[in-house]
Amino acid sequence: PGTPRPEPEPEPEPPTPEELGYIEYRDQKLPLLYDVEKCPYEKDLFRLEGSFMHYDDPDVDAYVGIDVSSYQGNVDWRKVKDAGIEFVMLRVGFRGYTQGTLNLDEYFIQNAKGASQAGLKVGCYFFSTATNEREAIEEAEYLLDAIEGLDIDYPVVYDWEVISASGARTAGLSNTTLTDCAITFCQSVALAGYTPMIYYNLPVGYTRYQLDRLVGYDVWFAQYAATPSMYYNYRIWQYSDKGSVPGIEGKVDMDLAFIPY
Repeated sequence: PGTPRPEPEPEPEPPTPEELGYIEYRDQKLPLLYDVEKCPYEKDLFRLEGSFMHYDDPDVDAYVGIDVSSYQGNVDWRKVKDAGIEFVMLRVGFRGYTQGTLNLDEYFIQNAKGASQAGLKVGCYFFSTATNEREAIEEAEYLLDAIEGLDIDYPVVYDWEVISASGARTAGLSNTTLTDCAITFCQSVALAGYTPMIYYNLPVGYTRYQLDRLVGYDVWFAQYAATPSMYYNYRIWQYSDKGSVPGIEGKVDMDLAFIPY
């Protein structure tokens, strides 16, 4: 009685990827890519207020945006702007999952003009199922034709995602070919005078793209979470697919950009 108990030893901090030389992802140990820029954002500075994410760093200007396709239907862009949304990423079109036909998003032109007239900054993306560089060029040219004459301030994005549907034409696509397609698309976009960007989530970023070959291209990173966990840097974070914004019926994807473009 009366004998003070010793203070418990604090838990040691887990080793960092720099100390380990690799990133632990699921059950994998991924070699650290020292040429790829590390993510600079601090997790404790993110703050969600309703559907709007904030990044409370006085040295970083963060901008709240949304991404929209035909799934959102008619949008009242004035209401969207008045709600505090600063930019929008619009789907220009997509290549079919199985047959590979190129398709224009039926609301793209209407959305691009309406968003610009309301004072929003506009970027765009193409959903790719390219299986070789020739198809990636074809997709880029299709997109560039569609956006000609429109006000595109934000990046033009290559959006490739894993398709689980049976008969998907991208099944079995190698990581090298996928990366080749992204580079080819981005080169075409850059030559046309736009800022190219590549979209991916954690599994595609870590296990599909050869990120050390994509150095120099901005990234739009998708992870629906309170704080992001991607080790490498990105310029836009898609943080939710369940946002609620005046002027849009139903849910919408929410984004945070860390540079103003």
